[in-house]
Amino acid sequence: MSRLLAATLTVALAAVLAVGAALGVVALLEARPDQPNTPLITYERAGQGS
Repeated sequence: MSRLLAATLTVALAAVLAVGAALGVVALLEARPDQPNTPLITYERAGQGS
């Protein structure tokens, strides 16, 4: 196998692995349940009339 063919196959395999990893990360992020957006600390508002 010539070096050019080996280099081409290596680049193609690396690209396929990168795309597969990106799609896997996206699938994992979409499969995670949404976390509630509730604050840990709440402040009471004082009356503004006085």
